[in-house]
Amino acid sequence: MLQQADPSPRTSDTLPDLGNTRTAFAHKSDRDLQRAYWLFRVIGTPWLTSAGSALTKFALALHLPVKGIVKATIFKQFCGGETIEESLRTAENLAKSGVGTILDYSVEGEDDQAAMDDTAEEILRTIAAAKDNAHIPFSVFKPTGVIRFDVLEKKSAGATMSTEEEAAWARGRRRFERICEAAQAAGVPVLVDAEESWIQQAIDDLATEMIQRFNTQRAIVYNTVQLYRHDRLAYLRKEAEAAKAKGYHLGLKYVRGAYMEKERERAAAKGYPDPIGATKAVVDADFDNALRYAAEHIGHMAVLVGTHNEESTLLMARLMQQNGLAKNDPRIHFGQLLGMSDNISFNMALAGYNVVKYVPYGPVSKVLPYLIRRAQENTSARGQTGRELALIIAERKRRG
Repeated sequence: MLQQADPSPRTSDTLPDLGNTRTAFAHKSDRDLQRAYWLFRVIGTPWLTSAGSALTKFALALHLPVKGIVKATIFKQFCGGETIEESLRTAENLAKSGVGTILDYSVEGEDDQAAMDDTAEEILRTIAAAKDNAHIPFSVFKPTGVIRFDVLEKKSAGATMSTEEEAAWARGRRRFERICEAAQAAGVPVLVDAEESWIQQAIDDLATEMIQRFNTQRAIVYNTVQLYRHDRLAYLRKEAEAAKAKGYHLGLKYVRGAYMEKERERAAAKGYPDPIGATKAVVDADFDNALRYAAEHIGHMAVLVGTHNEESTLLMARLMQQNGLAKNDPRIHFGQLLGMSDNISFNMALAGYNVVKYVPYGPVSKVLPYLIRRAQENTSARGQTGRELALIIAERKRRG
């Protein structure tokens, strides 16, 4: 959470033990652990994930009584509630362990103007909920929730738009702007999520405009860089240099990325160069070099290190020590998703670092696309599900 930095930080502290399952799962009952164990067992089986996702969508479409099952299992693991009010209880529980909350309205796939107006209003409500609430240090929004995908695609490509598309762009841009204005007025930093590469240019341009406008005193608007893209390390360096030269603060959220299969398939189908790093080692190197850059240039930057990777987490902690930065320096946060990598979140928070959890929320039926995507990403993320299971098994064994 946002705190005042210690004016004389100690740099010789040992690094947190991210394998401490007692701390990682102290907030979970034996029943919670059992549910998480079986859930990750299912998620770790690709055919079960695919079949379960299809059957759940089918059942909800037919209005079969499966909502209770979904809410008691995958929804409870990865979501804070159906409303802001329900999610605030989750935030209070996380705060007991020193972990902050990012309220993430996770309704996806609604792109008519009225639905996007509603989404923008809901995001504004998350900012209002975060104002004066130390447990909620950030807000967040997904650009395609407030601007049509096809309009972002055309704008990114510099293509000619119809009168209707220009009007849709203007309306979406205004939603984006209103969110940033509200964030500044409330003093609540807002994270702009990243999207597919072929719509990202328009998002980057708009985010940079808002960063220059609202980040004059500190980082309020944070853009997101997906460092599995081989051009992002150069991009963030260019943005940081511009911020330093022009006298504003650059806010960035670092992630590896979430659309690798889709990106590679589209590049192959359309015959343009693959935008993704050639190997995992290349991507890891870019991510870690981005961490080094932030630690060395934090004077005009603020970063949220969004990672479930233990090595990168510990590297950033080590870099903070080496650069004489306090563990609770308000310009550096670590973030993970609710229901995942609790060994990172709770052990880092116990050690005194600023840690936040993305807490998705929304009506069960409308959040289902997010939950299915999350399950599929876990299935395809090499080692992630296995690591979650190993930690849960270790804690269950420790408890006897």
